[in-house]
Amino acid sequence: MSDEQDIQARAARGWRLWLVFLLLVLIGLAISGKMLTLNMQEQAFLKRQGDARILRTAVIPAHRGVISDRNGQPLSVSAPVSTVWMNPQEFDLQNASIDRLASLLGSDRAALLSKVSRFRAKQFLYLKRQMTPAQAVQIEALDIPGVYVDREYKRFYPAAEVATHLVGFTNVDGKGQEGVELAFDDWLQGVPGKKLVMRDLLGRTVKHIRELEPMSQGQDLQLSIDLRLQYLAYRELKAAVQAHKADSAAMVVLDAHTGEVLAMVNQPSYNPNDRSNLGAGMESLRNRAVTDTFEPGSTMKPLTVAAALMSGKYQLDSVIDTSPGYIRVKGKTIRDHRNYGELDIGRIITKSSNVGVTKLALSMHEDAVRNTMQNVGLGQVPGTGFPGEQAGVLPYHAKNRLVERATMSYGYGLAVTPLQLAQAYIPFATGGLTRPVSLLKLERPEPATRVMPEAIANQVLRMMETVTQQGGTGRRAAIEGYQVAGKTGTAHKVGSSGYEDDKYVAVFAGVAPVENPEIIAVVMVDNPKGQEYYGGEVAAPVFSRVVGGALRMLNVAPDNWKPATQVVMQ
Repeated sequence: MSDEQDIQARAARGWRLWLVFLLLVLIGLAISGKMLTLNMQEQAFLKRQGDARILRTAVIPAHRGVISDRNGQPLSVSAPVSTVWMNPQEFDLQNASIDRLASLLGSDRAALLSKVSRFRAKQFLYLKRQMTPAQAVQIEALDIPGVYVDREYKRFYPAAEVATHLVGFTNVDGKGQEGVELAFDDWLQGVPGKKLVMRDLLGRTVKHIRELEPMSQGQDLQLSIDLRLQYLAYRELKAAVQAHKADSAAMVVLDAHTGEVLAMVNQPSYNPNDRSNLGAGMESLRNRAVTDTFEPGSTMKPLTVAAALMSGKYQLDSVIDTSPGYIRVKGKTIRDHRNYGELDIGRIITKSSNVGVTKLALSMHEDAVRNTMQNVGLGQVPGTGFPGEQAGVLPYHAKNRLVERATMSYGYGLAVTPLQLAQAYIPFATGGLTRPVSLLKLERPEPATRVMPEAIANQVLRMMETVTQQGGTGRRAAIEGYQVAGKTGTAHKVGSSGYEDDKYVAVFAGVAPVENPEIIAVVMVDNPKGQEYYGGEVAAPVFSRVVGGALRMLNVAPDNWKPATQVVMQ
């Protein structure tokens, strides 16, 4: 090769090197320019895009308020649980851990894949709610893309079926569905908060950035019931229903001084922690003490006698002739159990004379008995705020409706709930005063209203004491060491063609101790099917066992203590 050609070759190589160098410089300048543009002009956009891929807004679960009894014993608490959910669009249908995931979820591979396939177009799918944290940890350890675990709370009821009709329960989302949980849902329900978190590609939270909205805890609620008395009443009522093969039953125990509900139990019951066996009818859900009405029968007779004494027409020594043991009122025959002959006002209650109270009621103003019943709370909603609370039925009868006025005097033709009946007996325990009943613990009693003179209230209370003594209809309600006043009631149930001859409601309402009343209680047993069906046979013994136990638990001094006879050893 000549020198000239060699020079030309070197020149060509140098030009190409410069060209490559120039291209590299231009590329470097372009990259630098793009980097400068991204850093200066598109920085905010890129930051938003990056954050959108790693930053998430997470919910801070709110703790629902605790429900407790009057002594602070928990009735409803919130326990931490976990919820497993997935984004079907991120889920790999061929993942090797699917079988294990399905097993932990209590399902199988085919069912899980079928569910995911149906929601493939969605971005959110619940896999299982309210799992135990230990199970959720095992699912998190699988590291399956698209499967996430969140924390939440589940309601737990320590007293289970014993207090469930009063406390109620919440749904899976923590919303009150029954009972106090529903009635005070806004008070108990907390407000969830929000926080900004950083998550990795598997959806795991790796860093908490900041709180966006503060979480507000639910407020606690203290009920008036005493859990000790609640357990006692539940046990005795359940035993009575089983022994007498009854359809249902309810019992209410009140504090005579404040009107607070110390116990409220029902049969049949259910376990709110496991509602899988409630059945289609949902009959066991009802709080019958507040929502179910019945004709109270002879438990109304003390109110009729009180009305008679307040009318001024009768005194304690007034005598009513009940012979020959029945009376005809506009073609209807009203009978006593037998012919009691002449009875004074007190003996009318002792013997539970239908004829006696009929004569009293028809001799007074047509509104006298009804007004007395209305003044003690019958025919009105008690106002506890409990869902489904019933007002009962207290009809108005014109002067010429003699049969209806007569039957009302001994508890037919009107309807009450067990709670209303207990409230109606408050004046007999307080010297003629009545006050609202409460399901919540009170700092101080609500103001009382006088509905009958103190002397008359005390006189009727003493009359009711004879019911539980020798010769009375409620002897089985007696409590050793205490004076007990009360009234039995046995009412025929209404069927499709009128009153049924062989179906009854057995009731006992009473006050103890008589000297300084502390407790008012009502027992209602619906349709007992055994050989015993009278209120004095079915309901009175339950009253005796529950109220006797309650008086001892509350350290109430006996007012009828009879010391044991001393035996002198010779």
